[in-house]
Amino acid sequence: MLTVTEAQQRAADLVTAAKKAGADAADVLYSGGISTEVQVRLGELEDVQRSEGQEIGLRFFIGQRSASVSSSDLSDAVLATLVERAAAMAREAPEDAYAGLAPEDRLFGGDLPELDIDDGGDAEPEALRESALEAEDAARAVDGVTNSEGGGASASRSIMALATSHGFCGGYQASSYGVSASVIAGEGGGMQRDYAYRTARYLSDLDSAASIGTRAGERTVARLNPAKIDSGAMPVVFDPRVSGGLLGHLIGAITGSAITRGTSFLRDCLEEQVFADGVTVRDDPLRKRGLRSRPFDGEGLPVTDRAIIEDGVLIGWLLDSASARQLGLEPTGHAKRGIGGPPSAGATNLHLEPGEQTRDDLIADIEKGVLVNELIGMGVNPVTGDYSRGASGFLIENGKIGAPVAEITIAGNLKNMYRALTPASDLEFIRGVNTPTVRVEGMTVAGA
Repeated sequence: MLTVTEAQQRAADLVTAAKKAGADAADVLYSGGISTEVQVRLGELEDVQRSEGQEIGLRFFIGQRSASVSSSDLSDAVLATLVERAAAMAREAPEDAYAGLAPEDRLFGGDLPELDIDDGGDAEPEALRESALEAEDAARAVDGVTNSEGGGASASRSIMALATSHGFCGGYQASSYGVSASVIAGEGGGMQRDYAYRTARYLSDLDSAASIGTRAGERTVARLNPAKIDSGAMPVVFDPRVSGGLLGHLIGAITGSAITRGTSFLRDCLEEQVFADGVTVRDDPLRKRGLRSRPFDGEGLPVTDRAIIEDGVLIGWLLDSASARQLGLEPTGHAKRGIGGPPSAGATNLHLEPGEQTRDDLIADIEKGVLVNELIGMGVNPVTGDYSRGASGFLIENGKIGAPVAEITIAGNLKNMYRALTPASDLEFIRGVNTPTVRVEGMTVAGA
C-alpha cells in the first residue's frame, strides 16, 4: 500500500497521462487499506484474516462523454493500458449534459483540516485475539447465556487520495478499531440471540472488551420469554441502536439523485416543516475522531458542519456536481464515490440533536407502547414514505419497560413519523449516525 504522499503523486501522474491521451478533463481516485480481523468462539481461536489491497480509478472525459475504469495493479504498463482503454470507451459513450468535474472555483484550497482520525498505531494479531476472547468470555459469563456465536476484534488503516485535472490534489489516512460479541441464551425453540459492538478511530477510545461482552450477554438474556402483544395504534420508542435508521431514510430522500429522478417522498418539501418544532439534524464531516470524518468531499470540494433539518424545517438537498447542475443549484460538498463510477451524494457524521427529556421521562406517560431495539427487513418505500418493518424489543406499560416482545411489525408513513418524533436527551457520539432514543406517536403495531 502506498503512503498518502505516494498515492497523491500516483493519482496526479495518472491525470497527466489522461490529459496527454486526449482527455478534456479527468480525475483519479486511489483507495488502499490494510486490515486484520480475529474471530474466536467458545474460547478457541476460529479465524484470523489479514488483507491488504489497493485500487485506482480513472474518470476520462471527452466533452460530455465519459468513461470510468479501474485497476488493482498500479504498475506503469497496466496504468498506461488503463488510460488507453478509458479513452476508447469515452469516445463511444453517450453524451451526458450534466457530467463533469466539480466547479473549479469551488475546489478546496489551503491546508487540510486536522481531523485526528489516525492514531498511528497497529494492533498485533495476538492483542486482537486477547480482546476477542475477553469480550466473548464476559458475554458467556452472564447468567442465562447458553452458547456463543463468537467474539471478534479488528484493526485497520485506510488511505484515500484524489487528483483532478483542474487543480485539486489531496489525500488522507485513517485508522479504525472494533470489538464485538454475539451470544445465545435459552434452549430449543426459546433461544434468543443478541450482540454488542463498538468501533472507534483510536484504540484508546474503545470501551473495554469486557464491558462490550457483558452488554452482549445482558441484552441476550433480557430477550428470553417474549410476551404476546395485542395489535393497535400506540407510541413506538426507538432505542439508539436503531433510531439512526430513521435518519438514513431521510438522507436517501434528500440526495440529488432522488430529487432529480422524482423518486423521493420529500421531493416537494424543500424549506418546509418536515419534523416537529425544535428538531435539528446536522451533518458534521469535520468532527474530531468521527467515524465518517473527511477533509474534503469525493470531488475535491470543501466540507463543513451544517444543519440539514433546523427547527423542523428541511434546509436543502445534498448535492454532488452532476445533480446540482441538473437542478440549477450549487454542489453542497456532499459528494461520495467509489473507485469504479461517478460520485453521488450522501451524509457523513450525521446526528439528531438531543431533546430535553430523559429516556425515562420520554416513556413515563405511555400507558401501552413498544420499545424497539432491533429492526428486521427493508419494508420502506422511498417514493411514498410508507414504512413497515419487523421488530423486537420490549413492552412499555404504565410508563415502565416490561416484558420482551418479538416478531412484531411496526408500520406508518415517514412523513407522519417525522412530524410525530420526539428525541430524548441521551445522545452519544459513538457511531457514524448518532441519535438519541426517539419516540414516535401513533404507529401501527401488529403482534405475532
